Amino acid sequence: MRLHDHAPRPALLKWLLDSDPAIRWQVMRDLTDEAPDVITAERARMATEGWGAQLLARQSPTGKWSGAPRGWRDDLPKEHRDLLITLYSLSVLMDLGVDPASEPARKMIDRVDKRVVFRWLDNRLYLSGETEPCINGRILGIGAYFNKPNAALAKKLLDEQLEDGGWNCEAPKSQRSSFHTTICVLEGLLEYERAAGKPGALTKSITKARKRGEKYLLDRRMLRSLRTGEVIDKRWVRFSFPTFWHYDVLRGLDYLRNAGIKPDSRIGEAIEIVIERRHQNGRWPMNRLHPEFVPLKMETDVGLGSRWNTLRALRVLRWHKNSTD
Repeated sequence: MRLHDHAPRPALLKWLLDSDPAIRWQVMRDLTDEAPDVITAERARMATEGWGAQLLARQSPTGKWSGAPRGWRDDLPKEHRDLLITLYSLSVLMDLGVDPASEPARKMIDRVDKRVVFRWLDNRLYLSGETEPCINGRILGIGAYFNKPNAALAKKLLDEQLEDGGWNCEAPKSQRSSFHTTICVLEGLLEYERAAGKPGALTKSITKARKRGEKYLLDRRMLRSLRTGEVIDKRWVRFSFPTFWHYDVLRGLDYLRNAGIKPDSRIGEAIEIVIERRHQNGRWPMNRLHPEFVPLKMETDVGLGSRWNTLRALRVLRWHKNSTD
């Protein structure tokens, strides 16, 4: 495998930078190594322009997002639909990298923290989480990212870790972990651990749990059954953004990169899959779109080059190359 052949060329970087501030600031941080003040200035633009500003502006005074198209999740009451859209919108804001210290972001998360509740759970505050670990992993990460960490929710997730090292929303009925739930929880625990700062008993327990969860993914080569060796879901080699609650190989690898994990042979196949997904023009396409809804249009052309997938693939390959040279 000749990873040096996959370094971004100037034309590809120009294409990535000719985009929204949400992509530009991450390209500057992860691919071109711009000075910190340049990165900070570009990131700050997200609060007032582009995708970040658009999604922030669509929050209602009640703290929620809504506006689902007709037919989307009609099996649920409107209140439940709006809370799902709120979860997805907050997750996307975090993925875009909106600066949590910016005034628009602080106002946004304060509305969520003070006004959004789960009415069917005795008006439990939204950032305290609900019942499913796949959702709670995302809520934990959102709260921690936007400076509202919830220790009780973190402890709850630690208690729900299964014997094999992962998590599953179907537990206790199923004692076998789910890649989807596990990646959501791992991302949330990582955000909480970073927000907590100084190590304490809880953060040490979180680190230990994360290592077990990461081992769950790595021992399965990021996509294979430990028992049979078969690929669990062929859709996991097709990349999308936003990922919402869905696992795929690129999301798993990008998590490992973000967590500072040193690559080993267990990710070799997954890295090859990322390389093989690249088009001849150097770009990674949008392979599929998930059905979840947010009131924001970004990249919606399946089959065409995706800046999000290209950015994430390039930084994963760079992480792998730099760690194995």
